[in-house]
Amino acid sequence: MTTTMQIRFWWKPGCATNTRQIRLLKDAGCEVTVLDLLTEPWTPARLAGFLARKPVAEWFNPAAPAVKSGAVVPAAFSPEAALERLVAEPILIRRPLIEIGHARCSGFAPDWLAAQGVALAPEAPVPEGCSHGDAPAAFCPPPAVASPS
Repeated sequence: MTTTMQIRFWWKPGCATNTRQIRLLKDAGCEVTVLDLLTEPWTPARLAGFLARKPVAEWFNPAAPAVKSGAVVPAAFSPEAALERLVAEPILIRRPLIEIGHARCSGFAPDWLAAQGVALAPEAPVPEGCSHGDAPAAFCPPPAVASPS
C-alpha cells in the first residue's frame, strides 16, 4: 500500500509560478496543503528551519519589489537581522516554503524534492522566478481572489 506524500506549501496567493509548482506536486501524486506565506505567524526560529541551509542572500525573494529596486540588499544582512526583516516583511521571503515531514526547504528545488521521495514528471518544465518577468507585482491577482487549484 502506497502512502500519499503530504506536503505543506507556503505561497504568495495569486502567484502564477507557485500555482504551477503546486500543480506539479499534485500531478506527482502529492497531497498539498497550501498556506499563505504572507499571513503565517512566522518567528525567526521557525523561519530559520526553512532557510538555514542556504546563504543569507538566498533567503530573499529576488523578485520582491524592494529587492529589485535595491532598497533591500540581501547580501548586507547578518542571519539574525535577515530573519527579523523577513518575519516583519514576509513578501521578502524566497518562496515557496515547503515542508515534508520534518524536512524543510525554501524555493522550488527539484533535487531536494527528489531526495524527499517526490517524483516530478521528468518532462515537466520546472517553473521558477516571477511568471511576469520584470512586470510590476501589481499584475498578480489580489490574494483574496486567488486559488491554487
